[in-house]
Amino acid sequence: MAANNQSSPHAQLNDLIKAVWGGVKQSAPKGGRKGPLVLLVLVLLGLAGWTAYYTVPSDSVAVVQRFGRYIGEVPPGLHFKFPLGIDNVTIVPVKRQLKQEFGFTTPGASDRYQSPRPQDQKRETQMVTGDLNAALVEWVVQYRISDPFNFLFEVREPGATLRAVSESVMREVVGDRTVDEVITIGRQEIETESLAKMQRLASKYAMGISIDQVQLKNINPPEPVQDSFNEVNQAQQEKERLINEARREYNRVIPLAQGEKDQRIREADGYRLKRINEAEGDVARFNALLTEYSKAPEVTLRRIYIETLQDVMPGIRTKIIVDEQVGGILPLLNLGNQAGERP
Repeated sequence: MAANNQSSPHAQLNDLIKAVWGGVKQSAPKGGRKGPLVLLVLVLLGLAGWTAYYTVPSDSVAVVQRFGRYIGEVPPGLHFKFPLGIDNVTIVPVKRQLKQEFGFTTPGASDRYQSPRPQDQKRETQMVTGDLNAALVEWVVQYRISDPFNFLFEVREPGATLRAVSESVMREVVGDRTVDEVITIGRQEIETESLAKMQRLASKYAMGISIDQVQLKNINPPEPVQDSFNEVNQAQQEKERLINEARREYNRVIPLAQGEKDQRIREADGYRLKRINEAEGDVARFNALLTEYSKAPEVTLRRIYIETLQDVMPGIRTKIIVDEQVGGILPLLNLGNQAGERP
């Protein structure tokens, strides 16, 4: 346990202070004025104590360098180091999601690479699409530091390199699509493809960065043609609206017409079967009647006559029966008066 305490930076710092203080005592002249020298030593010891400890936030790790050489990574918490520039500590926020903005600026950003420089803000949004049209594209790249060693030592300026990689990839992806795809229907595909290519380049360059998300913001045509482009978009939206209304009306009317058509077809089939059955029944009845007529024509004829009268007479309200032997009838026969009334 004692060996571990002596090997820690805190124990080494105590040994160093004791050694310095002992050397000062031995080198001080006997009987001389020790005040200025002691004061100087106390100032140095205070400065050393002030610079001998540091705190690592909970979302970060500390990368320790001793005389410029990489020593290791320190977890969150309170730690001690060799003072007076012997150990150099760099705080790296490995658990914090960082972002870079292209084409616009968020006020109060602490990272100098988060927002574009004023002279580059408009330039980096100007892109040419695959159909040789111009578009102004704004986007955000969200990333995390996955490897602090690579982030600090493998790339000279990882923030600036990431901005260059992001802009290059975005120009490539936008240049493979038409202006309509970039502004309207192709946003999600652009984000997905850009994310994959940015992560591939970040891994290739050993930047120690993990790309979490690429999000497109405002995408507009250049200002001179923006009004015309808005009119085209409005016309396309009106076209889509009319198409949707036509499809809705189609979906409402066509099923009704289809159902009515099927109903008419079933009614026609039923009427056809009905007429066929009636015709077949009439044929069968006529054939049976013909057979009976051929056997006894007079009897059959009289029976048919009587049956016909039985069917016809009940439907006649006023009946006039005239004897066929009478030669004529009165010129005026008033049958509409009630009984006992005179004409």
